[in-house]
Amino acid sequence: MEDSRVNSWVHSARRIGADLHLDLSESSGPGGRRAALTRALRDAVRSGRLAPGTRLPPYRSLAADLGVARNTVADAYAELVAEGWLTARQGSGTRVAERAEPLRHAERVPRKAPPRARGPRHDLRQGTPDASAFPRAAWLASCRRALQQAPNEAFGPGDPAGRIELREALTEYLARARGVRTEPDRIVICSGFAHALRLLFGQDRSGGGGVLRGPLAVEAYGLGFHRELLAAAGVRTVPLPLDEDGARVDRLARERAVLLTPAHQFPTGGPLHPERRAAVIDWARARGGVVLEDDYDGEFRYDRKPVGAVQGLDPERVIFIGSVSKSLSPALRLGWMVLPERYVGDVLGAKGEREAWVSVLDQLSLADFIVSGAYDRHVRRMRQRYRSRRDRLVAALAEHAPHVEVTGVAAGLHAVLRLPPGTERSTVKAATWQGVALDGLAEFRHPRAPEEETPARDGIVVGCATPSEHAYGSALEALCAVLPLAEEPTPGG
Repeated sequence: MEDSRVNSWVHSARRIGADLHLDLSESSGPGGRRAALTRALRDAVRSGRLAPGTRLPPYRSLAADLGVARNTVADAYAELVAEGWLTARQGSGTRVAERAEPLRHAERVPRKAPPRARGPRHDLRQGTPDASAFPRAAWLASCRRALQQAPNEAFGPGDPAGRIELREALTEYLARARGVRTEPDRIVICSGFAHALRLLFGQDRSGGGGVLRGPLAVEAYGLGFHRELLAAAGVRTVPLPLDEDGARVDRLARERAVLLTPAHQFPTGGPLHPERRAAVIDWARARGGVVLEDDYDGEFRYDRKPVGAVQGLDPERVIFIGSVSKSLSPALRLGWMVLPERYVGDVLGAKGEREAWVSVLDQLSLADFIVSGAYDRHVRRMRQRYRSRRDRLVAALAEHAPHVEVTGVAAGLHAVLRLPPGTERSTVKAATWQGVALDGLAEFRHPRAPEEETPARDGIVVGCATPSEHAYGSALEALCAVLPLAEEPTPGG
């Protein structure tokens, strides 16, 4: 045999088709193959891997599996029957004796499971949808249809561009819902926004530079995780000031690319002003640059007309990036890049020859979920739910903390609560003590954002989506209890 460690199938009345690993590595020792097989079977019974009553394979079957003579197996069985480890009866085959007790390790100290980290009583952090609202039945139906209808080649090595069924479904959906202009060949499936950044700015498979290079302009407030990811790739980020109209794109200079959240600035809220949307396209054309459009919560609009994608203004100057992390679940690890034609080949080269990140079955399921209309129905249902939660948050603040200004609530899954100067840190600390998880606004500020252009303001970022429906009311009560009190008016004021 080429490998002395052999797996043989053990068929038993209790566990049909159980896989038994027999170690015959000592077959060259005393007694040869027969002794090695005897020791291996005896050890399997002692350890409990072969339970009392387990039926062993016939001589011929086990001999064929192990590549040994049939007499070798017969002799090993006979020896173990004589020792009392096995029993052999006509018509019943060879079984592990009922009295053969496995070795008990009484001297071993039982291992204790590591203690679970105690989570917050109320999770009001931004970034995740209500996990209890995942459309399990509809998703399961799409999974079944996708599996039944999948062509045979779908179960081979995956195309790094992603399944054509999903890219075609996204082409139609993004055009209809987000005003994106594209074709299936310009879409590359990825596992989310962070994966997209790694593909665009990380090293390619040959060790060369990424598809894009810095410096990269970013909004003065954004996710620190993204800045850290870019810094690890050697990309310098330059903060753009923010005001009530969004990012100050007029401050773009020598940067080669800019990353924006134009539909709903994260985390401060509000869309990019129409004049600035046009201006950033003009900059990209004049500079030969590119706009990275993070459409992280594009489906959720409440009090205003939906804002279309900047990508629709010039598909050759914008990389549109989206995912299902807010609309469905971050656990699916499904996202997409809509690319200008000149970047498609480089992105696929960075991704590799085969799909190594995203499950093909998940891609096919999402394609069916979109085409069947289930995705639209789910988004509409969640839009109503999150709008209701937004309204409940605003009402609770108006009743219990009218001095706290709430902003950024016309869209998205979070709100920013503006706090009195100097109270952010103490509020976050008080919330932690009371078991309320939330984020301070300062956490999202770019460390090099100039104070004179984007003044730092105290605030907290409150997620409206994370708690389940039944827990949301008590979460709001706990939130209001930790907010700072209104400033007392000065005498004579």
